[in-house]
Amino acid sequence: LVNVSNMVVLDNPAPFRNPLQFEITFECLQPLEDDLEWKVVYVGSAKSSSHDQILDEILVGPVPQGVNKFILQADPPDPSSIPEQDILGVTVILVTCGYREKEFLRVGYYVNNEYVDEYDPEVGPPKPLDFNKVVRTILADKPRVTRFGINWGDTNAEEESQLQVEGDTGMEGEVVDEQGDDEAMMDDGEEEDDEEDEDDVDCNLEVDIAQDSGMRDSAMFPQNKD
Repeated sequence: LVNVSNMVVLDNPAPFRNPLQFEITFECLQPLEDDLEWKVVYVGSAKSSSHDQILDEILVGPVPQGVNKFILQADPPDPSSIPEQDILGVTVILVTCGYREKEFLRVGYYVNNEYVDEYDPEVGPPKPLDFNKVVRTILADKPRVTRFGINWGDTNAEEESQLQVEGDTGMEGEVVDEQGDDEAMMDDGEEEDDEEDEDDVDCNLEVDIAQDSGMRDSAMFPQNKD
């Protein structure tokens, strides 16, 4: 019933302490009885989900039939909740959407936090870290998109799953995982070649960043929880 057709990252690159902003365009095929639940999550560490931060949770509604657009803004992550060794470098930001507590869309972006002043690589940047000199760059042209089929209420869950899979979001660099299969999306690049023959799926996105950073698969593509 809902097809997200575009998601634009605003104010990018930006200082680390600036809010995150996403301009989201979606089409609703019929009016929804309940609100859409949007969430922004910052992955604080590749090693443990205990450092993940929910930056914002909002309800959007009532949602009329037709094309809708809004700006989702979230506060920056709290550096004190991020392990010191994971503040700089590559991590992930997730934008998710659900309906009646059932997630049906997850968009993941790789993020690089860089200290802009020169420093000795063997010593590292000065401590304590001056966050006014840390720049956040979101790889906006390479989103990783996962869709989940859900039961919207009056519609059969299987029919809704097909509707979500067949919908064309139009987001550049999109990879669509029809049922949220993490291993099919990214498994250290080992199965990348095997995925090239999937029907109507563009699998030409680079995975070098994920491999170099050691980012856990469950952070970029966590399993859908009923």
